[in-house]
Amino acid sequence: MKNKLFYKFLAVSLSIPLCACSVQTQDTTEPKEEKASREENKHSTQWSYEGETSPKNWGKIDTLNSQCVNGKEQSPINIEISKVQPNQALDDVKITYQPTVFTFENNGHTVQANTIELNNSIVVEGTEYKLAQFHFHQPSEHQFNRKNFEMEIHLVHQDKNNRLAVLGIMIKEGSKNKSLAEIWGKLPKEETKEGIKLIQPIDLTSLLPKSQKSFRYNGSLTTPPCSEKVKWVVLEQPIEMSKAQIDAYRKIFPDNHRPVQPLNERDVQTSNL
Repeated sequence: MKNKLFYKFLAVSLSIPLCACSVQTQDTTEPKEEKASREENKHSTQWSYEGETSPKNWGKIDTLNSQCVNGKEQSPINIEISKVQPNQALDDVKITYQPTVFTFENNGHTVQANTIELNNSIVVEGTEYKLAQFHFHQPSEHQFNRKNFEMEIHLVHQDKNNRLAVLGIMIKEGSKNKSLAEIWGKLPKEETKEGIKLIQPIDLTSLLPKSQKSFRYNGSLTTPPCSEKVKWVVLEQPIEMSKAQIDAYRKIFPDNHRPVQPLNERDVQTSNL
């Protein structure tokens, strides 16, 4: 019952795509009426990455998207590494991941993997956040020293008080990423209506870079409604995917990133020196 209520909240409060996609999982036992409501909400406000519904116009599409224009703590940002503030009082992020079964989908904005189990979490500043889903952007949304990476993964977590924390991992061209091989072997070229279940569990620990030095800042969702008060943890060391894997994703989503937003009065901090 606890899990059911958790996902029901996700479907209601975060039905507009989160960080370029929605956080709902694709539960095959989902009641038809709840699924219909979820699908209606998913498409209630159309937005995209180009043309009249591109990022520069998100605030005009719907009044609910006002923070996309008026927000002062928006994401993504450019991270000037030389200006990152060391903070010895800041606890390291504790990441607890284990092999997990996922379903995945093309939701029209990204390829998204939805968790079926609540067995992955991160602890940020003493608060535990459970993983709901992860998805991809091409090119990366965050920049390091004004440069984008080829891609970026966002792992979206939520705590018991419905607050969000997102772990961002940069992707550069290099060796084939075996941890994502099954998803990439089944990449849906068109928007899907149901989740595709993976045969093999994904060991998210294998996705993490060896160094978990991270940059921390307060930000927002990177898609409408651009809600703020999101804890961002962006790992400095990138992981690799092959050129073939990156090109395969690019053919489906030639560009699904929001441009960097003003830092304003925020600090980017790190506890890992």
